Amino acid sequence: MFEAFWYALPILVQDIFVFLGLLVPLAITGIICLFGYRVWPLIAGLLRKHTAISATFVLLIATSVGISVGLIAQERGLREGTARAADKFDLIIAAPGSEITAMLAAVYLQPTALPLIDGATYARIESHELVDLAAPLAFGDSWEGVPVVGTTPPFVDHLSEGLRAGRVFETMEEAVAGANTPLQVGDVVEPVHGDGSDDFSEHGHPYTIVGKMNRTGSPWDNAILVAVESVWDVHAMPTGHGPDWDGTLGGPFDPSQFAGTPAVLVRAEQLWANYSLQSEFNTAETMALFPGNVLAQLHALMGDIRQVMSVLAVATQVLVAVAVLAGLSMLSRILARRMALLRALGAPRRFVFAVTWTFATVLICLGALLGIVFGVIATAVLSMVITALTDILVQARLAWPEMHLVAGFVSTVAVLSLYPAYRASRRSLLDDLRS
Repeated sequence: MFEAFWYALPILVQDIFVFLGLLVPLAITGIICLFGYRVWPLIAGLLRKHTAISATFVLLIATSVGISVGLIAQERGLREGTARAADKFDLIIAAPGSEITAMLAAVYLQPTALPLIDGATYARIESHELVDLAAPLAFGDSWEGVPVVGTTPPFVDHLSEGLRAGRVFETMEEAVAGANTPLQVGDVVEPVHGDGSDDFSEHGHPYTIVGKMNRTGSPWDNAILVAVESVWDVHAMPTGHGPDWDGTLGGPFDPSQFAGTPAVLVRAEQLWANYSLQSEFNTAETMALFPGNVLAQLHALMGDIRQVMSVLAVATQVLVAVAVLAGLSMLSRILARRMALLRALGAPRRFVFAVTWTFATVLICLGALLGIVFGVIATAVLSMVITALTDILVQARLAWPEMHLVAGFVSTVAVLSLYPAYRASRRSLLDDLRS
């Protein structure tokens, strides 16, 4: 219970100050309207007279707000992007080991050495009455840093939902390129073993690109898909078919000629069937996992990171608020002579209080609005950078949580600005006139 209260405390505090921040401006505006004071022309004059100081305050607030909302929105966008990238991977079956490692390899194409599933096990998966699609995934080769993955033609159709151009590979010498690769239909590539970072010799097995996939928003957009038979063949292993094979790619495979695969994508039409398959193949010989469940565990960890980021964002805004309040105190001294002249002309203390507080609130609101603009720009730039680094399509957008944070910041600083405004209204008239 204490942990839940700790997580909810920042939101509760923000809600309180948002509420107070709505009441205080209404109260001050009511006072100004009640007494008929013409505050806004004076505020506009102060902004023109002290443009440099005002701009400094606004930029300071805008930078703090922009960084805070940008980071929080980006964390949410990354979670959504990773989940979207795993949408097509209903169930993954691999040899026993780490679920996270298997998911990173199968869904996000992270180079990993995984044990292989043998032919008999794959035959049980492929022939199961509930399985509508069983596709082996064979990793290990690359072309100029682009991973080359061996699989079956139905997997390409399932992943891409049709092709942008061309057709699916039909022979062991053909390949399909991901949407983000520089390859076009008709290009010829010759992969090497590994990721290409070392001086491996080329295999001498060229592929002709015959199709290009639609964009999936996943690392598979930067991959080359070939027949799994060609991956086995190029490594001098059985091709999965007997001596009477007619060259038709894909299953059913001959268990005795099946060279092994690190992972198998399994898909069933019914949701309950996927759970049944997961239960049946989660044994001592195989590991069946839902990538969504594994991602949920990782996102739970990211949830803790989000709390840390939120605390850091609030801490940053607190420091900025302190700096703003200190600046407002100094600014009130700069404006002291003008306020004293107004009081000498008959303006009451509450008018000085209203002018000082309104001027501070205008700077805070302008900074927050500009900060939202900065946040939108920062979010777009960070999304492009993360997409380029991870190959996961990240489309972060500012939403209500970020607006809630901005509102809490504005209201909090607006409420705290009442104190410098009060101090300005209580200054000695004679001392300010003599200064």
